[in-house]
Amino acid sequence: MASVIPYSLLTEYDISLLRIGKHYRLYEKLGSHIVNHNGNPGVFFAVWAPNAQTVSVVGDFNQWNTSAHILHPRLDGTGIWEGFLPGLGHGTVYKYYVLSHHQGLQLFKGDPYARKWEAPPATASIVWDNKYSWKDKSWMQKRHQHNSLKSPVSVYELHLGSWKKPKEEELSFFTYDEIGDRLIPYIQEMGFTHVEFMPVMEHPYYPSWGYQICGFFAASSRFGDPQGLMSLIDRLHQAGIGVFLDWVPSHYPGDIHGLHLFDGTSQYEHEDHRLGYHPEWNSYIFNYGRFEVRSFLISNAIFWLEQYHADGLRVDAIASMIFLDYARKEGEWIPNVHGGNENLEAISFLKDLNTEVYRTFPDVQMIAEDSTAFPKVSRPIYDGGLGFGMKWMMGWMNDTLSYFKMDPIHRKFHHGQITFSIVYAWSENYMLPLSHDEVVHGEASLILKMPGDDWQKFAHLRTLYGYMFAHPGSKLLFMGAKLLK
Repeated sequence: MASVIPYSLLTEYDISLLRIGKHYRLYEKLGSHIVNHNGNPGVFFAVWAPNAQTVSVVGDFNQWNTSAHILHPRLDGTGIWEGFLPGLGHGTVYKYYVLSHHQGLQLFKGDPYARKWEAPPATASIVWDNKYSWKDKSWMQKRHQHNSLKSPVSVYELHLGSWKKPKEEELSFFTYDEIGDRLIPYIQEMGFTHVEFMPVMEHPYYPSWGYQICGFFAASSRFGDPQGLMSLIDRLHQAGIGVFLDWVPSHYPGDIHGLHLFDGTSQYEHEDHRLGYHPEWNSYIFNYGRFEVRSFLISNAIFWLEQYHADGLRVDAIASMIFLDYARKEGEWIPNVHGGNENLEAISFLKDLNTEVYRTFPDVQMIAEDSTAFPKVSRPIYDGGLGFGMKWMMGWMNDTLSYFKMDPIHRKFHHGQITFSIVYAWSENYMLPLSHDEVVHGEASLILKMPGDDWQKFAHLRTLYGYMFAHPGSKLLFMGAKLLK
């Protein structure tokens, strides 16, 4: 096979945007792209690895030979390695071999911008063309009405891998199309306006439910190819159902083929563990002050909204992003320049994120999961807010479930737990969740949280749902916590 030909998709304008952290479509320039160069079909590869001595593309096509196809380093100091490999195309399996300046580490990494990855436990990236013919024009034209804060929003949250399964085995899955055949009539029957998919991005550890992502731009291959997920979203839209995606810019796992120590150094995370390591989740925190990282993450958000027609993103765990002392004891964190515990770089990143999303897609919703009283999360940036469209009302969820778990004879002493939320109900654009957080880690299902015998449990649960749907704010229920007729 021919050697790597010098070639680039990156213009000087791309580089200028990247240098200031304002390139919000990096997925069009970095990663693997099927192109025709001087009449020769092939694949252009580009990867950011500033502390690498050498970066090469390896795969079955060259017997994983680390010296056969070495990429060319750009001479502009960006740390980008790139080049064109003729003869390759759609479906090519590959990784990057990175020889680091740091201690001569030799690493085999998946492509951070790959559109498709092998299904776990395999870990290679795959060259993929994301072309798809959408049929949801009617939905997209009216989406602003469905997503409006003035419209009723009732969300069904589900995990694609365990909502329904063809067999009892843990690693048995329906395809995206098979899920659609079962999900769409169910949502229509139950009357939900939207679904929220727990993370569909490729992740190595299945029990993480997608919250430990390695392939940020790749739909999980467990359920099919990227066009399969596009088709599922398309069909939901055609049925009048909106789709929110769970999105995780707060952390990522330490798997050797992922972002951690990508070029042998802390490229995407902070070097200091007091800033770059998440002790609660054994994962790594993005360096929100690094321009290339900000562009990577905001490009990722734009990618799912643009390429997959998502109607919004539910941003996971923003409290862990905006507070430097989150899940840390005294002495385990570093104050900001003012001596406070706010992560000023993360706050700036979230504001840039929401500004760009709503500028580009004014008819979507950005939804914050925040368990704190940080002010103005869902208020405009010009008013001192973070710029989200909605915020999960976590205090309501905790207080309400605590109240309903009590025997009715004791509730009269604790009415404040279900009335207090009205005091602050209009301080944010709230979504009331009864989410997966109340089921995982040994938590019981909602029906089992209720006191009394079976008849009483169902009566309490009907009362809870009635109270929930009469309360101000949009609504969210996790799978299994369905409405009772």
